[in-house]
Amino acid sequence: MEINSYSTWLEVDLNAIKQNVARIKEMTGTEVMAVIKANGYGHGARPVAQAVVAGGATWCGVARIEEALQLRRAGIACKILVLGYTPPAKVPEAIEQNITVALIDPELTKSYLDYAHINGGTLHAHVKVETGMGRLGMQPADFPPFLRELADSNVLVDGIFTHFAGADEPHTGSTLRQLKTFNTLLAELDAEGLKPAVVHAANSAAIFNFPEAYFDLVRPGDIIFGMSPSPSIQLGPEFTQALSWKARIISVHDFPAGQGISYGSTYVTSKQEKIGVMPIGYGDGFRRIDNQQVLVGGRRVNVVGRVCMDQSMLQLDGVPGVKVGDEVVLIGRQDQESISVDEVADRWGTINYEVVCGLADRLPRIYKE
Repeated sequence: MEINSYSTWLEVDLNAIKQNVARIKEMTGTEVMAVIKANGYGHGARPVAQAVVAGGATWCGVARIEEALQLRRAGIACKILVLGYTPPAKVPEAIEQNITVALIDPELTKSYLDYAHINGGTLHAHVKVETGMGRLGMQPADFPPFLRELADSNVLVDGIFTHFAGADEPHTGSTLRQLKTFNTLLAELDAEGLKPAVVHAANSAAIFNFPEAYFDLVRPGDIIFGMSPSPSIQLGPEFTQALSWKARIISVHDFPAGQGISYGSTYVTSKQEKIGVMPIGYGDGFRRIDNQQVLVGGRRVNVVGRVCMDQSMLQLDGVPGVKVGDEVVLIGRQDQESISVDEVADRWGTINYEVVCGLADRLPRIYKE
């Protein structure tokens, strides 16, 4: 795509994603399920799926059956697991498209059995264990009779998994308690010949903090994109941030002292000031908060006045020769300066996941290899 034809855009480095996945495989020595839910964490599901498979991932994990079906329609042929809820009426499509679903409740599973029996075919599934997350999954005590009931049915249980609530906080002991519960269940199932073939538990944080949780498969999410799973985990230089967010200055004016800028005139010029406009606002996922910075001309500049739906204003006195058409970087590098997703998340009082997942669909995504 021709970048000059856009006023604002996202650049996604697919080589960085491939290399990050390859590094995860090297670190863990296991299969990798790349979790690419929420439109590939805002990066774009189809290109990201292609990149993670090229990097060595054998699975893609998504949250919803609709995401899985979208990947199949896009020609993604790797194994896919729906980690969350699947409506029973979608079971025939899951069977037809060879999509693996999560079994999270015995009663719900009975509905899956009914649809699988009526429509024919085998539904592949991984059962989810509730070990301390307090969200989805069945209690460990339910598993032996549950798995025995599924024997010789139209539902084939290929795997078993759990999810950690605090793998980014190893000092709390919660993950070790979850692991103990999970391992106790696995030993019981193994003794009865009921243990599924594939066991998985480790998310991005557990990949760094709990190697004993690698089992047969790891499920990285944000580290695929070069983002840290928590402030306490610093990624090394072998991981590269895949996403940059850029725009162009679309207006530059010199305003006299006393000029209000944007809605409500919450910012008023104190002298003659050079004010620029970038075509980015909260309609694009840029937060409507104060004290934000972007890069122009390799320098940090302040966003001034209230962020609008489609535009934001910049104080440009510190950028000599600035003009309409110059590049603005909201996330990424410009000359020797850079702004990371983590920095933006800290400024917004949130986590990096929310920053990238909140990037609007109307932002063009440009893929580089």
